[in-house]
Amino acid sequence: MPTPAITLLTDFGTADGYVAELKGVLVSHAPGVPIVDLSHDIPPQDVAFGRLTVARYWKRFPVGTVHLVVVDPGVGTSRAAIAISSEGRFLVGPDNGVLSPALFALDARVVQLPVDAAASATFHGRDVFAPIAARLATGAPLDAVGEPFGDAVRLRTPPPVRDAHGLLHGEVLTIDRFGNVITNLLTRDARGMVKIAGRAARMVRTYGEAARGELVALIGSSGFVEVAVREGNAAGLLGVERGAAVVLG
Repeated sequence: MPTPAITLLTDFGTADGYVAELKGVLVSHAPGVPIVDLSHDIPPQDVAFGRLTVARYWKRFPVGTVHLVVVDPGVGTSRAAIAISSEGRFLVGPDNGVLSPALFALDARVVQLPVDAAASATFHGRDVFAPIAARLATGAPLDAVGEPFGDAVRLRTPPPVRDAHGLLHGEVLTIDRFGNVITNLLTRDARGMVKIAGRAARMVRTYGEAARGELVALIGSSGFVEVAVREGNAAGLLGVERGAAVVLG
């Protein structure tokens, strides 16, 4: 069996040394275990963005991988610290919904982690989550790191709604670094028009089918409909934010 990896997803950035502290704990407690930096650029305190990011990658890694996720605006409060076993992977982080994608698997199990009185009230990533991630990566079973927990926060992507005229109504879920507007619209048919912010975007299959600067919509790699500008920034052009209404018809 290959050595499991520990992945890191945080909103820490890389300028302040917080990621370095996490890694210091991990290499001290799990020497030789590969550490994979996924991103430290989740927008600060943006649990929703973190959840959508986790959904994209957590099952892409091999069985045995430990995903350490720290997007934790409630650090130090009564929110629980948890670890999850799901489809052969582990996830460790705060119980605020950021780990939700792994909670919907049929075999998902959750434990609540102990928080030592000496742990920093502002840095559970270093003092609570990282030591547990290291233990799991070095062979500890889930039941050895915490107590069974049945009340984990489960956040779901809101489903789109089809009206009496057959139009599919949804909303903007997030905006990526390219300015692509990612919606909750799901379709297998790369045809039709998407209406958003008073503009209409025709459905295309690839960016290459659009003229440079054209506003279009397409099915993105996550399966959701995205609104984009070829070689441009759709969010900037439209002036939209998360939650804005979209219609596919």
